[in-house]
Amino acid sequence: MTPTSTSRPSSSTPALRRTGTTRSRSSSTDPTTSPNSTRTSSLTARSRRLRTGRANRRAILTSEATYEWIIAGLETTWGALARTLQGRSEVALAASTPCPGWSVRDVVSHLIGIELVIQGEPWPVPVDPWPPHVRNELGALNEAVVESRRARPGGEVVAEFVAVTTRSLERLRGLDLAAWEAEGWSPEGPRPHHRFQETRLLDSWIHLQDVRDALLEPGDDHGPGEEVVVNRLEAALPYVWGKRVGALEGQTLRVNLVGRLARSVTLTVADGRARAVEY
Repeated sequence: MTPTSTSRPSSSTPALRRTGTTRSRSSSTDPTTSPNSTRTSSLTARSRRLRTGRANRRAILTSEATYEWIIAGLETTWGALARTLQGRSEVALAASTPCPGWSVRDVVSHLIGIELVIQGEPWPVPVDPWPPHVRNELGALNEAVVESRRARPGGEVVAEFVAVTTRSLERLRGLDLAAWEAEGWSPEGPRPHHRFQETRLLDSWIHLQDVRDALLEPGDDHGPGEEVVVNRLEAALPYVWGKRVGALEGQTLRVNLVGRLARSVTLTVADGRARAVEY
């Protein structure tokens, strides 16, 4: 089975079918100079312009739907996290999460820090020396964001999260198409802004589950974030199987996922490359 694409609308431009130019069937007249041919060519050109115009409008509408989908996904995920944190005690906010070295409060601080950087604030000075769980420079920056809020009351950090994410949603709703498509910094390297925001949805949704696990309140783990996570992980399977695992020529892996986003993916290594195949 070829990896399925994400269920959100695609931002790619719809493909246009190639159509031939209608020609006059007169055998006694050069079709390039006959009145009928001129009229037919004109109509064909007009038809092509109309089709192209419709395709461009569809592409714009599809892109706008994609961006709205990302905004709605972030609003849903951040809102769920805010509700999960509401009224929590300092003891609860200090609970350890699956993220090494981070409490619930620390996870929230991390999400705040990334949004503030996107809004234009500078990163704090990286921690030095690095704690054992920090593996790279971005991790050191994230740790600095977290460390800067550890002495503050938990309720204050939660309130900041609500205020900062509210501003982020307002900013996203004000972006035009060019801003969504503009390439800029992201933790993955230079990416279009819509890709970065999709990654923000992925990161926020996973950390929502981290917080729920720490508080022993699983809650509803569905929603747009789940779709991004599952589709991103599925797309990465060939790389993981071929490069990280080091599967040998001819070896096959079958991955079965059950639940709302159920799917089966079969991977095989052929000609030195791992790829998804029909099974």
